[in-house]
Amino acid sequence: MTGRNSSDYAVVWPRSAKSVEIKPLARRLDTMDGKTVAFLWDDLFRGDEIWPILKQELSARFSGLSFIDHDIFGSTHGDEEHRVLAELPGKIKSMKIDAVVSGMGC
Repeated sequence: MTGRNSSDYAVVWPRSAKSVEIKPLARRLDTMDGKTVAFLWDDLFRGDEIWPILKQELSARFSGLSFIDHDIFGSTHGDEEHRVLAELPGKIKSMKIDAVVSGMGC
């Protein structure tokens, strides 16, 4: 309450102020055929089980796919995450990666 005998209440918004600008999504690929797909992972939840399944399913659906495993990049969570994320754009470009699948666990 704002006053001892007042029926007015101070209101606090439960979310913090926005700190990141919303950006438009990247252009989607016309096809996945013949593309290079990279996997990113935070080492937290079952990526070691999911990535092989995802590779198998994507390869069955699209021809000529190649994959770059998460261990090439390092974990996107933890002590090295800032370095891993800072290096990511350069690695994506130099490795000619067309698409990225990022796995995160909670």
